[in-house]
Amino acid sequence: MPIIGAHVSAAGGLKNAIERAQEIGAQCIQVFGASPRTFWAKMPEQKDVAEYKAALKQSGIELVFLHAAYLVNLASPKADLRAKSIKSLSDHLRIAEMLGAEGLIFHIGSGKEQPWEQAMKKTVEGMKQVLKNVSGKSKLIMENTAGGGQSIGRSAEEIGKLLKMVNSKRVNVCIDTAHAFEAGMVNEYTSANVKKFLDELDKCIGFDNIAAFHINDSKTLAGSHHDRHENIGQGHIGLAGFKNLARDKRMKNMPWILEVPGFDDNGPDKKNVEILKSCCK
Repeated sequence: MPIIGAHVSAAGGLKNAIERAQEIGAQCIQVFGASPRTFWAKMPEQKDVAEYKAALKQSGIELVFLHAAYLVNLASPKADLRAKSIKSLSDHLRIAEMLGAEGLIFHIGSGKEQPWEQAMKKTVEGMKQVLKNVSGKSKLIMENTAGGGQSIGRSAEEIGKLLKMVNSKRVNVCIDTAHAFEAGMVNEYTSANVKKFLDELDKCIGFDNIAAFHINDSKTLAGSHHDRHENIGQGHIGLAGFKNLARDKRMKNMPWILEVPGFDDNGPDKKNVEILKSCCK
């Protein structure tokens, strides 16, 4: 089976994320190390980190990932925004290193009106600078996009090209099922399409370079380029789609992280976790 987990809130202290994860039955987690809505990142206190690590050790939770701030855009044509993005990613990666997390998942960004090659080059330069700023084991993890605007990372080929250009063992990839559907990477999660989709990921990216999957249903249609997550089984991917995904042997021991709205609109919940686990039986 995949390692099924969720994004959980760290409000009130990092250790609270562990308690919330246990309440919903998560085996792995994703958290924000600092506010996702500002470039500035407050570093956690040593006491907070120590309490978190103690709680994690007792929890049985296998893997921890951090998610970067939403404002980050390494491909931006604006020099000041790129500088802020590099600083923000560096700070969040530093927090990931403090927590002993697997890595920092981030949205690659948009080149806006720039030529595609120029936007790709800026993205790679930005990632290299972040890695230079923060040494350690925690990885920078690129997430695929739903493909709206001039966003980068809408195909396996594009992400694979970035991976080759940055050429670092500290750079991995996270694949979001809703984003892939919305970008048109996979139009329907049938058994045949799932195999084709995963084969393409393996060819262009390599499964050894995929750190995790974000498992989300989609409120919008395939190829819509609109990023709208839905609870498992309530969207256009559907339960059959996730069952087909789970049947592929490449998903064995792969972290599956829920980022759904929740049935009470409070984020990933026990019901979504249990539905997803039932898809893997």
